[in-house]
Amino acid sequence: MRALLLLACAVGGRPASRTFAPRHIASSARTPPPTAPPTFDDWAAKGVPPPAAGDLVDRICRAVNFACRQTVVGSVRRAVALRRAPEQPGERGFAGFLAKATSPPELPPVSRPTWLVIAASVPTLLGWYGFYKFSTEEELFWEELRTTGRATGCGGYGTLLPFVYAVLLGGAGQLAGVHGSETLVEAGSAWILAGQVNLYRRVNELCAERGEQPPLYAWWALLPPPIDLIVGLRQLHFLAKRNAAARGEDWEGDAVAERLFPFISAPRFTLREFARRPSIWFWFTDGVPDIDWAWLQEVAPEP
Repeated sequence: MRALLLLACAVGGRPASRTFAPRHIASSARTPPPTAPPTFDDWAAKGVPPPAAGDLVDRICRAVNFACRQTVVGSVRRAVALRRAPEQPGERGFAGFLAKATSPPELPPVSRPTWLVIAASVPTLLGWYGFYKFSTEEELFWEELRTTGRATGCGGYGTLLPFVYAVLLGGAGQLAGVHGSETLVEAGSAWILAGQVNLYRRVNELCAERGEQPPLYAWWALLPPPIDLIVGLRQLHFLAKRNAAARGEDWEGDAVAERLFPFISAPRFTLREFARRPSIWFWFTDGVPDIDWAWLQEVAPEP
């Protein structure tokens, strides 16, 4: 398990000579979607070079994604296939909510604000969140391939399905009394956690490319609640803002992230800073002064 977590933290290394294209997909962003549902062999893979010799990370990420893709029936693959973003801006209001909640993965990626993710996930008992996770990972996978020619994540198929299969098989084995089945469940949990750390790393990269401070500490995903929830909500918000900019859309705001729970949208903070600043906890603690305890102050590095 520790080896997988270390792999997730290190997977972002890029060969210096591996330059493919700027991280921009303008040509596909404003092209009308095809009339028939796209498939894997359509426009998504066009122009993507093969993995570079010796680039083990890229080869593994592509292999896991493509192998897991083949385990899904064709009708489902077509229903969730990556597509071009529509030419016209999306609707607003309830119609816009439904359009984004039911949209398959798109390029440039769909902007799904925190309020939308919560509004769609809670009534479905987090069932829709699985679709969000799949769509987000698949969008980032193909965006990275089409802009840099290299993948550092396993996409929606490669991130979710190994976890699902491991939990299902391990759980069935435990019910049947098969010795060691719990190890399979633990491996699946480690896989999805490693993917989450990697996702936070990639979100930091995307924000840095826009000239912004990376907003997340990726290793917080390894901490117990509520810290892992805090960094997860922040990932939703900053990725949604970045995706809106990538699609040329105006940011419409997010009351949940920007007013009710300001820690979601606040600039990056340390654990000590979060503990001593009630003003960023909730909307009703906005005027509470900082806690002036010595052990909560930042420790300056020695000269």
